[in-house]
Amino acid sequence: MAWFGSSLPKSYKDVTDQVDIKGIDLLNSDNNHGNARTLFDSSKPTALRILDGENPPTEGEDLEDWIESDTDEQLMLFIPFQSTLKIHTLHITSLPPKKKTAEEDTPMRPRTIQIYTNRAHILGFEEAEDIPAIQSIELNEADWDGDTGTAKIELRFVKFQNVSSLVLFVIDGDGDGEKVRIDRLKIIGETGEKRELGKLEKIGDEPGE
Repeated sequence: MAWFGSSLPKSYKDVTDQVDIKGIDLLNSDNNHGNARTLFDSSKPTALRILDGENPPTEGEDLEDWIESDTDEQLMLFIPFQSTLKIHTLHITSLPPKKKTAEEDTPMRPRTIQIYTNRAHILGFEEAEDIPAIQSIELNEADWDGDTGTAKIELRFVKFQNVSSLVLFVIDGDGDGEKVRIDRLKIIGETGEKRELGKLEKIGDEPGE
């Protein structure tokens, strides 16, 4: 059963399974942690399982099932979809450790995120600064659920009606650190037309109809 860090809005469903996992791309990620695919795992984050006193990860499971930025706090994530989507909400889960250590730079939760739609590929950091975002998000401490570490981001629905891809540009984190951490990302909305072989075909249509 899929884990959710926040409730789903009425009349919408989890469409994260429409992410084209093979096509996702991520810039400025620390290779010592998880990769971009980690974000779309349907399981409960390891950090929450430990905090909730549940069964610890078994041998072979990825203990560090999150992504973390590398040289600075910025991240760039490209998310293509198998179908065109109507996207209502994003659920972003971030579970940085509560205890700070002197030896390591404690990662932060994302604060400012710019969202772009229907790009053919990932944007470079300088490139993104010159392109107007479809929506810019500013998160603060009150936006994060105290139990699940999840922020529910409601999008301007009219601007996210026929989305074939998203680019998320994490500009900075909520704090003075130099790294940003994200554990899970869920996409909530509706499925539209299925994308196959570079074409758009309505789901359920038969040839010749």
